[in-house]
Amino acid sequence: MSNKTQTINTDFTLVGLTEKPELKLILFVVFLLIYITTLIGNVSIIFAYNLSPNLKNPMYFFLTNFSSLEIFYVSSTAPKMLANFLSETKTISYYGCAAQLYCVFLLAGTEFYILAAMAYDRYNAICHPLLYTIIMNKIACIQLIAGSWVIGATNALIHTSFTFALPFCGSRTLNSFFCDVPVLLKVACKDTLINELIVFIVGSIMASGSLTLTIGSYIKIISAILNIHSSLGRKKAFSTCTSHLTVVSIFYGSIILMYLRPKSSYGKDEDKLIGIMYTIVAPLLNPFIYSLRNKEFKTAVKKIVNRMVTAITL
Repeated sequence: MSNKTQTINTDFTLVGLTEKPELKLILFVVFLLIYITTLIGNVSIIFAYNLSPNLKNPMYFFLTNFSSLEIFYVSSTAPKMLANFLSETKTISYYGCAAQLYCVFLLAGTEFYILAAMAYDRYNAICHPLLYTIIMNKIACIQLIAGSWVIGATNALIHTSFTFALPFCGSRTLNSFFCDVPVLLKVACKDTLINELIVFIVGSIMASGSLTLTIGSYIKIISAILNIHSSLGRKKAFSTCTSHLTVVSIFYGSIILMYLRPKSSYGKDEDKLIGIMYTIVAPLLNPFIYSLRNKEFKTAVKKIVNRMVTAITL
């Protein structure tokens, strides 16, 4: 039987976060609560945008799309991780692993450029306020979102195709809680130099492209804010940007730590913590980061709640 046939007919085993039975139930409860909270937080932003006329502007359009993305993102890894806490086998099929890898890279790549689009939106809002609604019209916003998904899909196709072109004829135990390129390269029984170069080159292009757009936007934003004479105006302008910069720092930092490094450092237990940061923690924090510091959003939510209470009591 060929290596290719052996590879396709064999499942992978996910080690998960721990192999200690006494910790599995505790971690299951913790991550189940995190997953539910993440879903509720991001769904709340989507509902608030659709139910509040005051939030019908480009900034919240991007935030709503970002929340939708985060729901898909956390759902690409969390359900399987939760199931494995309660399972003895912890296996994932060859095609299931390929599908999960594609989804993770699709959503991560898309997030890079939606974050860049959000930075571009803030740049136009602060630096070109009079032309803002003209520049960031509905068609332009849809094009930015669609372009982000196209880039993410291309990124995922490249990584998935090259990774699963490798034969996995040795150990198929992945020291991770989801199928990821670094741990898959570790169990390949063929030289992976080309794959490592692809991870580094494509990852560098993805990160540097979106990061350049984001940093470029914020350099111009900060310059414009410093020219605002009113301290109240400066504070308001900064408050709309700090939330976005916090999310960018968490996501970019963990992604760069995970992928832009040599193969010799792949598959360590520390990688699981980094993976948790960008696949689980970031989607959890995003609704709180964007909503708790945003007075306009909190006011809109209060109005929605009051309308619902009034409707129920009538």
